[in-house]
Amino acid sequence: QVQLVESGGGLVQPGGSLRLSCAASGSIFDKNAMGWYRQAPGKHRDLVASITTDGDTTNYADSVKGRFTISRDNTKRTVYLQMNNLKPEDTAVYYCNAADPWVVAENEYWGQGTQVTVSS
Repeated sequence: QVQLVESGGGLVQPGGSLRLSCAASGSIFDKNAMGWYRQAPGKHRDLVASITTDGDTTNYADSVKGRFTISRDNTKRTVYLQMNNLKPEDTAVYYCNAADPWVVAENEYWGQGTQVTVSS
């Protein structure tokens, strides 16, 4: 059974930092590249960062490249997102899930997400 629990969001001023965590249970974490997604009000949920199972390869959306860093601890089944130099346009609910959309669709599961608000 898949379970994903995101945490670490909050209110931060522009230029600030946050570190998000996602604790996973079930085989979704062990077998898949993982990703962080975000959804702003009225917008689609988009993948912003992904990391392979071994943690060796990461990819980022252009909008966050150079500011966000994804990592994973396979011993803790946890994926992280370090967000630096935050901008108001980063405001969204952030979710973790498998990076492969086919896996996401097959599991039909999303956690509760964690709200990130960037505002002065």
